Amino acid sequence: MAQAELNPASYDPVEYTHEDIAEVPSAEWGWSGESHKAMRVAAIVVAVFLVFMIHGNHTGLVEDLWLIGFAIALVGIVVRDVIVRRKPR
Repeated sequence: MAQAELNPASYDPVEYTHEDIAEVPSAEWGWSGESHKAMRVAAIVVAVFLVFMIHGNHTGLVEDLWLIGFAIALVGIVVRDVIVRRKPR
């Protein structure tokens, strides 16, 4: 009996097809996107900072490996982003 009362059409997914200008707060000044260059620069700055953190008060090698690993991962992400964005679509 409960099955007869449910409307299966109300559970259909809604497709979002466009962006409403009123919902984008930056549309007034003509910018609506991400700054990829700023993100790349920030990632490189963080990677350099991580490498500089090797000189610290720790005595083990594990901390150094983690810092270097995260720095290499950030640089790898930036390099991948540069390569992917250069390819024509």
